Amino acid sequence: MNLLVVNPNTSVEMTAAIGLAAQKVAGTATHIKTVCPTFGPRSIEGHYDEVVAAAGVVEQVRAGQSWQPDGIIIACFGDPGLDGARELTSAPVLGIAEAAFHAASMLATGFSVVTTMTRTCIIAEHLVHRYGFERRCRGIHGTDIPVLALEHCSGQTFETMVSAAQAALLKDRSGAIVLGCAGMATVCQALQNRLGVPVIDGVAAAVKFAESLAALGLKTDKTGDYAQPLPKEYVNWQGFD
Repeated sequence: MNLLVVNPNTSVEMTAAIGLAAQKVAGTATHIKTVCPTFGPRSIEGHYDEVVAAAGVVEQVRAGQSWQPDGIIIACFGDPGLDGARELTSAPVLGIAEAAFHAASMLATGFSVVTTMTRTCIIAEHLVHRYGFERRCRGIHGTDIPVLALEHCSGQTFETMVSAAQAALLKDRSGAIVLGCAGMATVCQALQNRLGVPVIDGVAAAVKFAESLAALGLKTDKTGDYAQPLPKEYVNWQGFD
């Protein structure tokens, strides 16, 4: 089984870390290929970054079709470019926020999201509404940890995440924590050990869900709005001419 993991930012270091986190939970017969766009922001910390990154996601999904992936994972908590990616391929395409929300809802009656910059909390809130988890998500909490600080997530950065998660569990009366950034994947187990509640990393959840969908022979619908994009000229965009 082949899974394509797309990190929508252009940090090579974070892309490698995401790939290791994905491979760690993948089955022995699953091959992980982790990529990032050839252009775009080094980190995604707002609406503007996300719009640019979405174009990078579809660039990589389109390029990755030659590898014939059985599933595709968008490894950014904003799930940028998700619908466009689903148009491009019949393989299941999972965003890590959507996967994490589903996993958390199976483990607790309510969950809290702990993410990076406070300014991005509204993006997570929009996704909670889009995916229909308003009754299960009890709070979204920013730590104001810059995304690139997660490339080496230890020491004070890790303790800030622990404190934020502890406060969220108490304030929201939640039973699980969803990590609001793919860069947090490397410390998921350590956080769970400290907190004593389920901590869900969307990268890991998406890998296991993608494996399951592929094993069931399920593919993206191509009869409606996820049908292949209409052929047309794309002007001054390398790889789309």
